[in-house]
Amino acid sequence: MVRGTEPRSRWEIILDILKVMSGKRERVKKTRIMQNAYLDWRNFQRHFSFLQEHGFVENNSDPEEGTGYYLTEKGKDLLQRLKEVKEVLQ
Repeated sequence: MVRGTEPRSRWEIILDILKVMSGKRERVKKTRIMQNAYLDWRNFQRHFSFLQEHGFVENNSDPEEGTGYYLTEKGKDLLQRLKEVKEVLQ
């Protein structure tokens, strides 16, 4: 995820968020995503809101476990495309 001290681009941050969410768990909480993508709350909210607004991420509320988030098919497609672009650029 975070490499060196170079600032990440918007798309690198989004890719990191999507990678965290694509793990084995079906539902991920915001705090876990934020921590594993190495973001502060303000930056996380800005990028996560973008993903929600465009249908890449949706929430799933559970009365016992609270609200969790998951990637939609559109989000999984974006993840794959960003990985491909990153490969080409390296």
